[in-house]
Amino acid sequence: MRIICVEKLKDYILNEVRENRENEVVLRQENDKWIVYVTDERASKVTNSQGTYEDEEEALNNFIKRLRAGKILREL
Repeated sequence: MRIICVEKLKDYILNEVRENRENEVVLRQENDKWIVYVTDERASKVTNSQGTYEDEEEALNNFIKRLRAGKILREL
Protein backbone atom coordinates (compact mmCIF):
# COMPACT_ATOMS: atom_id res chain seq x y z
CA MET A 1 0.00 0.00 0.00
CA ARG A 2 2.93 2.32 0.65
CA ILE A 3 4.16 1.94 -2.94
CA ILE A 4 0.66 2.58 -4.29
CA CYS A 5 0.34 5.77 -2.22
CA VAL A 6 3.86 7.12 -2.80
CA GLU A 7 3.76 6.48 -6.56
CA LYS A 8 0.13 7.61 -6.82
CA LEU A 9 -0.94 4.40 -8.56
CA LYS A 10 -4.65 3.92 -9.20
CA ASP A 11 -7.30 1.81 -10.88
CA TYR A 12 -6.96 -1.43 -8.99
CA ILE A 13 -8.84 -4.03 -6.95
CA LEU A 14 -6.85 -5.47 -4.08
CA ASN A 15 -8.41 -8.74 -2.85
CA GLU A 16 -11.87 -7.21 -2.77
CA VAL A 17 -15.06 -9.06 -3.68
CA ARG A 18 -16.98 -6.87 -6.12
CA GLU A 19 -17.75 -6.53 -9.81
CA ASN A 20 -14.85 -5.65 -12.08
CA ARG A 21 -14.66 -2.07 -13.30
CA GLU A 22 -13.16 -0.63 -16.45
CA ASN A 23 -9.38 -0.61 -16.94
CA GLU A 24 -8.31 -2.01 -13.59
CA VAL A 25 -5.57 -4.28 -12.33
CA VAL A 26 -7.02 -7.01 -10.13
CA LEU A 27 -5.32 -9.02 -7.38
CA ARG A 28 -7.35 -11.80 -5.74
CA GLN A 29 -6.66 -14.83 -3.61
CA GLU A 30 -8.60 -17.90 -4.68
CA ASN A 31 -8.07 -21.44 -3.39
CA ASP A 32 -4.63 -20.74 -1.88
CA LYS A 33 -3.41 -19.13 -5.12
CA TRP A 34 -2.98 -15.48 -6.06
CA ILE A 35 -4.57 -14.27 -9.31
CA VAL A 36 -3.52 -11.08 -11.12
CA TYR A 37 -5.25 -9.80 -14.28
CA VAL A 38 -6.40 -6.63 -16.01
CA THR A 39 -9.79 -5.50 -17.24
CA ASP A 40 -10.63 -3.64 -20.44
CA GLU A 41 -12.88 -0.66 -21.21
CA ARG A 42 -15.92 -2.93 -20.81
CA ALA A 43 -14.79 -4.25 -17.41
CA SER A 44 -14.11 -7.69 -18.91
CA LYS A 45 -11.01 -9.68 -18.07
CA VAL A 46 -8.46 -9.16 -20.86
CA THR A 47 -7.74 -12.43 -22.68
CA ASN A 48 -4.39 -13.96 -21.66
CA SER A 49 -3.79 -11.30 -19.00
CA GLN A 50 -4.19 -13.62 -16.01
CA GLY A 51 -1.20 -14.70 -14.00
CA THR A 52 -1.57 -17.31 -11.25
CA TYR A 53 0.93 -17.46 -8.38
CA GLU A 54 1.41 -19.67 -5.37
CA ASP A 55 3.63 -17.06 -3.73
CA GLU A 56 2.01 -13.84 -2.51
CA GLU A 57 5.19 -11.81 -3.01
CA GLU A 58 5.43 -12.80 -6.68
CA ALA A 59 1.79 -11.86 -7.19
CA LEU A 60 2.29 -8.49 -5.49
CA ASN A 61 5.37 -7.76 -7.60
CA ASN A 62 3.41 -8.49 -10.79
CA PHE A 63 0.48 -6.42 -9.53
CA ILE A 64 2.68 -3.37 -8.86
CA LYS A 65 4.46 -3.83 -12.21
CA ARG A 66 1.09 -3.73 -14.00
CA LEU A 67 -0.06 -0.67 -12.03
CA ARG A 68 3.16 1.15 -12.95
CA ALA A 69 2.67 0.26 -16.62
CA GLY A 70 -0.88 1.59 -16.49
CA LYS A 71 0.37 4.86 -15.01
CA ILE A 72 2.95 5.24 -17.77
CA LEU A 73 0.28 4.65 -20.43
CA ARG A 74 -2.06 7.21 -18.88
CA GLU A 75 0.72 9.81 -18.83
CA LEU A 76 1.51 9.43 -22.54
